[in-house]
Amino acid sequence: MNTTTQARRAAPSAERGADITDWRPEDTDFWDSTGKQIAYRNLWISVPALLCGFAVWGMWGIITVQMLNLGFPFTQAELFTLTAIAGISGATMRIPASFLIRLAGGRNTIFLTTAMLLAPALGTGMALQHPDWPLWAFQLLALWSGVGGGNFASSMSNISTFFPKRLQGTALGLNAGLGNFGVTTMQIVIPLVMTVSLFGSFGGEPMTLVKDSGWIFGKIAAGTPTWIQNAGFAWVLSLVPLAVLCWFGMNNLKTVSAATGSPLVAFAKITYLYTLAFVPAIFMLYLYLPAPTGLGLISMWVAIPLDIVSALLVMRLAAFGAMKDNVAKQFEIFRNKHTWSMTALYIVTFGSFIGFSMALPLAITVIFGFQHVPDAAGVMTHTLKNPAAPSALTYAWIGPFIGAAVRPVGGWIADKVGGSIVTQWISAAMVLASAAVGYVMMQAYQSAAPQEYFVPFMVLFVVLFMASGIGNGSTFRTIGFIFDRQQAGPVLGWTSAIAAYGAFIAPVVIGAQIKAATPQYAMYGFAVFYALCLVLNWWFYLRANAYVKNP
Repeated sequence: MNTTTQARRAAPSAERGADITDWRPEDTDFWDSTGKQIAYRNLWISVPALLCGFAVWGMWGIITVQMLNLGFPFTQAELFTLTAIAGISGATMRIPASFLIRLAGGRNTIFLTTAMLLAPALGTGMALQHPDWPLWAFQLLALWSGVGGGNFASSMSNISTFFPKRLQGTALGLNAGLGNFGVTTMQIVIPLVMTVSLFGSFGGEPMTLVKDSGWIFGKIAAGTPTWIQNAGFAWVLSLVPLAVLCWFGMNNLKTVSAATGSPLVAFAKITYLYTLAFVPAIFMLYLYLPAPTGLGLISMWVAIPLDIVSALLVMRLAAFGAMKDNVAKQFEIFRNKHTWSMTALYIVTFGSFIGFSMALPLAITVIFGFQHVPDAAGVMTHTLKNPAAPSALTYAWIGPFIGAAVRPVGGWIADKVGGSIVTQWISAAMVLASAAVGYVMMQAYQSAAPQEYFVPFMVLFVVLFMASGIGNGSTFRTIGFIFDRQQAGPVLGWTSAIAAYGAFIAPVVIGAQIKAATPQYAMYGFAVFYALCLVLNWWFYLRANAYVKNP
């Protein structure tokens, strides 16, 4: 029996059920007759599910700005902790999510993790109607929102198994790039839905702005009624139909995840591992966050390694039965040096994208929303409101939008010319742009009219977002090329998990440097890191005797 006949016979069984037992994407005949249709169907369902995951994960970057505008009784530093907590939670959740596809199956995983987003969406909507609630209540919901961040690792791991190596950059670029539009979608949709009574009497009463706010078309004056609770409630409208679509339209590849068990068994595995992931995150945050929320005993640079190691240990020790053997097998990726080199390069790209997406709205509000003038003693102050301030809710979406839009382009170019050469060029661009935006931030934070520096500030940040997006596509190609089909998925999940800590690092670092009146130091530090990774990429993949030449 020839290959073409085998592919044709496999097609009907592959189409009938959710579980596919025959999957050969590298076989051209099979791909053309059967694989392509199934793979792209799963991809196009995966994209909006991932988009909503990013939206729920990243929504605190916008919510905190509006909480400031509505006069919630929290300081700027306390509001920065909400975006940081969501960031570290999402990053930690990606560690178990990296292994879920092989443990529970693609369809089972994407369906349940999409449905899980309903809890933080509804909870956030309810909490935001109560500005008198303590800070820890909002911090708990920010932690819960991390489920959306974790979904990226399982989504990317899943899609990588459906496509042949020659299309890895394009397919993963599409999934990540269009999925990352969740950041932009959130930054556009949330300011919009807060202006209307979206659910009538069921959605609660509005609050009144005490400071000017905005949306993509301009400012919204103080005194305007605002339904901030819609920032959470609005996602229910898309999450419910998406969960249904995931269940009836996606597939489990039994060639990848043979021992998933029944859907209920698969759901139990997912819920168990996701619940375990919260344990190290909560413990680390308790040690890291200042009183009254935590103990404030350790720095961020101790907290993150502690969180990663704890999450891995919890997974390794708490897994049991067949799950234990599967987890142990997938841990073999840590013996490969390319896992570690690609982790660093992925931090440059995705870590920068999500970190800047989280930090940018509040950074715009704090740096450009106030006049920076000396007091009578000559000490610079940063508390006088700037009447000409640009609204973060009007502009913050632009960078993430462009960064997400160019990601498939980066993957497509990398498929044509090689991933590492593209990564090299974008790393160089990010070194220059990060240093330049740091200089502009310094000028703005020392000016009584900081809005004069806003245009170069935004242009340079757009360059950073564009470079990170293109580079993210190129790293997808490199990972798909270097690793075999059994390891590529877990490596994609692992690297994305570590890079996602950028959502925690960027708000904390930028927020701390703004508080110290030296915001430029944050960007200078990022520039140094990009330069080091530029050398790393050259050593591993571009020099004459590279381990793998321009993968």
